[in-house]
Amino acid sequence: MERKAGPGLIRRTLSGLWRALDRIRQASLNLIFLAVVAFLVAGWLASRPAALPADAALLIAPRGQLVEQRSVKTPMSLLQGGDGMHQVLLRDVVDAIRGAASDSRIKALVIETDSLSGAGLAKLEEIAEALDAFRKTGKKVHAWGRHFDQAQYHLAAHADEVFLNPDGYVLLTGFARYPTYFKGLFDQAGVKVQVFRVGTYKSFVEPYTRSDMSPEDREATRLYLDAAWQAYQADIAAARPKAAAGLARYVNDAPGQLAAARGDAAAMAQAAGLVDGLKGADEWRAHLAGLFGKSDDARGFKHVEMSTYLARLREEAPRRAGKVGVVVAQGAIVDGEQPPGNVGGDSVAALIRQAREDDAVKAVVLRVDSPGGSATASEVIRRELDLTRRAGKPVLVSMGSVAASGGYWISMAADEVWASPTTLTGSIGIFAMLPDLSGPFGKLGLAVDGVGTTPLAGGIDPRRPLDPQIASLLQQSIEHGYRRFLGVVATARRMSPEAVDAVAQGRVWLGRQALERGLVDKLGGLDAVVRAAAARAALADYEVSYIEKPLSPRDQLLVRLLNGEDESEASAPRRPSLAEQALARVRGELEALTLWNDPGNVYLHCLCEAP
Repeated sequence: MERKAGPGLIRRTLSGLWRALDRIRQASLNLIFLAVVAFLVAGWLASRPAALPADAALLIAPRGQLVEQRSVKTPMSLLQGGDGMHQVLLRDVVDAIRGAASDSRIKALVIETDSLSGAGLAKLEEIAEALDAFRKTGKKVHAWGRHFDQAQYHLAAHADEVFLNPDGYVLLTGFARYPTYFKGLFDQAGVKVQVFRVGTYKSFVEPYTRSDMSPEDREATRLYLDAAWQAYQADIAAARPKAAAGLARYVNDAPGQLAAARGDAAAMAQAAGLVDGLKGADEWRAHLAGLFGKSDDARGFKHVEMSTYLARLREEAPRRAGKVGVVVAQGAIVDGEQPPGNVGGDSVAALIRQAREDDAVKAVVLRVDSPGGSATASEVIRRELDLTRRAGKPVLVSMGSVAASGGYWISMAADEVWASPTTLTGSIGIFAMLPDLSGPFGKLGLAVDGVGTTPLAGGIDPRRPLDPQIASLLQQSIEHGYRRFLGVVATARRMSPEAVDAVAQGRVWLGRQALERGLVDKLGGLDAVVRAAAARAALADYEVSYIEKPLSPRDQLLVRLLNGEDESEASAPRRPSLAEQALARVRGELEALTLWNDPGNVYLHCLCEAP
């Protein structure tokens, strides 16, 4: 007679399976934990600075975009196709070059630019200044590239000798600005954009309200782009006198120049004096081995990587009592707490407050690289800087590639405002912009109806047409905000509101133009500003301390994964295709709208791009 399995047997079987699964789960978690610990230990051991070889070359091979502060992406944004671009800190490159200038262990610099994917002219000028100072010590700088785009060549041109791959090119194009205009798309979708602004040249809203560039924006853009291109050419001519005479013709008559070289772009660059010779990768390595001696690594010559050198340099740096605190404000200005890469009103204000309350910090430098954003957040930051100055600590502003609109507003609480000659700044204007989605809602068959206790209740609801009373309130608020902006600048710059208005109206200026109009005090890079801050604080012996919020373990891991310090040729990041670049630009322009969180919907932002 067949016996049926009783409840006890089934219970015991299921219980056994559950225990087995639980042990597997615990073992898996333990393995993951051990793997994380091993990764962290390996990272710690790898971060320990290695001994430096004597008479070696320092290799400068920046990977990715040159930035003031590394941004932190969320894992989800990366999985969804977000920007995972490598980033290299400007201060790392400059510190390495400056340290090597007086370091007897470093014989020369070697620059390889293939992995540099983006850099504003103002940032390149700061590196060029450090390279020129290095060369004045009598040490040589050697540069090579498989090809050079405009930013890469600016970096390489400041070398004593520049070599190009025989199949390469030097692509100099000048500067351009071509925004994407979304009005046609919005019209097809039935989306209306309600705009309230003050400033003839306040062009930020135009991509959402026009299908082309306005005459005012075209005029202002051409003025600063022409000035930036002249500055670029002057930099190259000063660094490479042999290229000065033919530089303009090299760009303006590129087809004719290439025809004269029988289609050989590398020969065309050499004939124009832009490069000194043509060498393949193997010839370049052999050339460096002859200069510095052979090594057994993949590069084949005796050298030290920039990351290794920086770690050693900073470990050896003596600790000093007096500090100049540097707070970085990079990216769009957004209300509240924000991660690195965006300027959170509350988070940056907290860093400034931390510097003010630290007795070891004797002066504060705000490094601004921002086109602006939330008016509320901008004032939170400006106010915190003003309190720091009133507390008796000198406050200086160092403008990077862009310090416009809200970026200019937060600069107005400083004792001194410094800009690079090619910084984009100004853009003194203000706007509000609200979407009206009632059109597409209607096309989808969606209706919105109801009641409110007053005409203003539910007045700012993108599902409904904007109430006229709300529109009147917003326009009056914008006009008041512009008068406030003029007043803040007039007080800070010791000008009359009328004089400020004459150079305002949302117009963007280069740093040199801003100096001529009284909008900044001096021209110079971050190093010069730090020295000026130390002098104001009467500091003869000091160290520079970056005031930054510590990254969480998760963010540290993401930064390490995205910005690994391996500078080997095999690790060079893939350059995106032209189609990928175009799509990424449009996506970035639309995603920027998600950062608009000002409580009053009022913004100080310029639609400007650093040349």
